Amino acid sequence: MAEATCTEGCCGALYVTIRRDGDQVIWGPWRNPDEDEVGLPEFRFDAQRYQAEVERATLDRSWEWPARTVARLVEEQLRQCTAWLERWECELGSVSAWLWEPDQINLFLFHPGRDAIKDGRPWLQFQMTLDVSGDDPAAQADELVAELTAFDPRAAADVCGGSKEFARQLGYPWPPGRRP
Repeated sequence: MAEATCTEGCCGALYVTIRRDGDQVIWGPWRNPDEDEVGLPEFRFDAQRYQAEVERATLDRSWEWPARTVARLVEEQLRQCTAWLERWECELGSVSAWLWEPDQINLFLFHPGRDAIKDGRPWLQFQMTLDVSGDDPAAQADELVAELTAFDPRAAADVCGGSKEFARQLGYPWPPGRRP
C-alpha cells in the first residue's frame, strides 16, 4: 500500500494483499514489517464498482498542482528511455513533487540499481532537486528530460541513501552531517 521512495528498511512500509473473490475485491490482511499487529480490518468492495472507481481515479488529474504534473510527466518519459540510465549504471527510483515544495521536483536514482540492495552489494541512492515554474507542465517536462538524458545524472545529484561504507566502495563522498 505504501513504501517510502528509499526502501522499506530505511523508512518503513505498509502492505496489504488485494484479491478478488467472486464479486468482491478484498483488502487484507495488512502487514507492517516493524509491527506485530497493524490493527486494520479486512475491507470488502463490490468488484464492478471497485473497477469503475479505479478507472475513474486513474484518469482524474484534477488534484495535481503544476510541479506534480511536471513530476508525473518526467517520470513517464524517463521510464520509457532507460538506455541513458543503463549507461551510467543507474535505476530510476521515483520523481516526486511535495506540497510543501511547490516550485520543485525531486528525482531519485539508485546506483547501481535496486537489485544491489536485494543482493547485498554496495548501493547508493541519489537525489536531484529540479526547479519548476507555473509554465506549461508538458513543455517543462520535455525540457527537463532533454537536459537529464544528456549527461551522467550522478554528477548533478546528491547522495541521500546507502551507507558511508558503500559510498567509499563505489567512489563517492558521503555527505557531511548525514548519518552513516
